[in-house]
Amino acid sequence: MSAQKRPSVSVPENINEEYYQISAEIMSSFPRYRPPVDLFFFNEEIAVLTPFSRKGARLSNEQVEEVAKLCEEGNLFVSRSDHHIYSEHIVKQLDLVLQDNNLKEAEIVNICIQALKNRYNDFYQQPVKSFYASLLNDVLVFTEYLFQDKTRVGAFMRRLSTDNDPASHAVNTMTVGLWLWLKYNQNVQRKTLDNLAMGLLCHDIGMSKVPPFLISRNGPLKPDEKDKVLQHPLQGAKIMQKMDAVANEILRPCLEHQERLDGGGYPQKLKGEQIHPEGKLAALADSFCAMIAERPYAPAKNPLDAATELSMDPRYDNNLARMLIGAYTMGKF
Repeated sequence: MSAQKRPSVSVPENINEEYYQISAEIMSSFPRYRPPVDLFFFNEEIAVLTPFSRKGARLSNEQVEEVAKLCEEGNLFVSRSDHHIYSEHIVKQLDLVLQDNNLKEAEIVNICIQALKNRYNDFYQQPVKSFYASLLNDVLVFTEYLFQDKTRVGAFMRRLSTDNDPASHAVNTMTVGLWLWLKYNQNVQRKTLDNLAMGLLCHDIGMSKVPPFLISRNGPLKPDEKDKVLQHPLQGAKIMQKMDAVANEILRPCLEHQERLDGGGYPQKLKGEQIHPEGKLAALADSFCAMIAERPYAPAKNPLDAATELSMDPRYDNNLARMLIGAYTMGKF
């Protein structure tokens, strides 16, 4: 195949239903000489996509130059049948979703969710600054995506997981909390959105200091075991402080997500207006997401039933719960 420069081509719109028009930024993130996906280019003479190279095949220097030219012309494609490979790649470099205009909303949302789960798992297993930095980077990509269009959070709400692992619960809680917060707040400040997303995502990070066998136990805990669990909000705040993540929107969800309006929560036994708005938000989102997940001691509840139950519980913010009821009653999710 010749590496000479060709003029830009006009590609039929329906091609993007089955193929990604891959950008230079995405292509440059692949291994240069062995792209992990099949590559195609649009052949104007016969008006069809033509194979360029097979996945894993080694490209020559001439072909590498040709790939760059094809990308520049907007004439290099990846089959959507390779979506699993493509998405697994972007999951590792989430900022690429902001550079690829050919990804569908559902694809972007699924990639974001998986990336955030992966990064959170790493941080949960080892809550150190290097893993926090990676998590923060992906959170900022996620919030940039939302900041461009606040209604996009609805697509994440439609993909809440019923899994009960820490990462699924963290991403669920962040999603629900941000949906509620965005409904309440019309004038959104980007920095507040960034911080609140991180606070909601990491609200339970203190559980990483609790022995796993205590978390999964079905029966009652001994007093000393229960004390370890009751300390997790304080442990979470300490972890975030070590990360230099000290904004109120980050620390309050960690500290106050187990506080209750009647004063019966923990660790500070705050009551009513002593609990900050971020704490009330995190408490409602945390409990709602726990209720809709398959737990060892209880089956998953229908989201509308969970929201209704929370709305009748005086320990939670009734207005927030009723917002969820309204959304699920109207069939938004």
